[in-house]
Amino acid sequence: MLEFTKKILRGVSFDRQLFQKELSKSLKWMTSKDDLKRLQDWCIHEFGNVYPLIIRNTFAQYTLQ
Repeated sequence: MLEFTKKILRGVSFDRQLFQKELSKSLKWMTSKDDLKRLQDWCIHEFGNVYPLIIRNTFAQYTLQ
């Protein structure tokens, strides 16, 4: 699931709204905390310079739920 999510996020990274939507959806599908942490690290590495607030806020919202 993690690799599939990465593929989707790469594909929609051209559009801020799509990226945010797909990132939010993907967090709901993550089954382990390890995968969640790896996804967060990967997002920061790959898209942290483009969408830092989206990444920070989306992961913060998910961990609060």
